[in-house]
Amino acid sequence: MALTISQTPDPLTLTLTGRLDTHTAPDLDRELDRVLQAGDHKHLVFDLTNLEYLSSAGIRCLLRARKSLEPKGGKVVLLSPQPPVRKVLDIVKAMPRSDIFGSVAELDAYLHEMQRQVREKAAGAAQDRE
Repeated sequence: MALTISQTPDPLTLTLTGRLDTHTAPDLDRELDRVLQAGDHKHLVFDLTNLEYLSSAGIRCLLRARKSLEPKGGKVVLLSPQPPVRKVLDIVKAMPRSDIFGSVAELDAYLHEMQRQVREKAAGAAQDRE
């Protein structure tokens, strides 16, 4: 089975459908190259709702995205991994549990909290300058 990748903005979300393995990881690598070079994204969400299989090659793709974004203050999160995919992630410990969300509502609450913290930090910095 192939891998289908679709993209939605705000937050930038790559929806993965099918299998992320040795044969399909290069497709995701190409998409990540395009996405990561194209903009200044703070958050990248991988929607894994329809991902049936994840191999070590797929995990390398996810880690590469983290390695690219985190030094810039960005974050990579995983949304709705299915039980077989979650088991692989748990075994390999490729992503912190705090970066894996079971639903869109959980992800929205997390992103809302991150935005609140950024606004508070900016307001505090503005007060310090006064």
